[in-house]
Amino acid sequence: MIKEGSTAPAFKTTDANGETISLKDLRGQKVVLYFYPKDDTPGCTKEACSFRDEFAKFKKRGITVFGVSPDSEASHKKFETKYKLPFALLADKDHAIADAYGVWGEKKFMGRTYMGVHRTTFLIDEKGKIKKVFEKVKPEDHASEVLEAFAG
Repeated sequence: MIKEGSTAPAFKTTDANGETISLKDLRGQKVVLYFYPKDDTPGCTKEACSFRDEFAKFKKRGITVFGVSPDSEASHKKFETKYKLPFALLADKDHAIADAYGVWGEKKFMGRTYMGVHRTTFLIDEKGKIKKVFEKVKPEDHASEVLEAFAG
């Protein structure tokens, strides 16, 4: 897992509209990069909607928000449209970004073990450094927790 104070790993991928997003192009901006397991599942929907509901506050503070999961662009597009998400969802189909940030790994659910994304959020400052890492995220009120961290 990437630690606070480290340089955020560079990445280039596409969003739900097929637009290329590169961390390098975001230098000079504050960025929230939140990793979640799967589009349109209960916890992931709560988390996305918490960012949606607080989005105006992020925008006002000049903070760019991205959700990242292994889902496809088409899946992201459906998820964004269904819940009117005002921020970009990034496709990480080969989980290369999750690997780079150290959030892809073994998970257990209902007695079964599988590989997947650990719900984790990274705050990246204008210089591309990791300002804060949130592990073991509670989806419902996560966005306000992230806003508080940027204020502090």
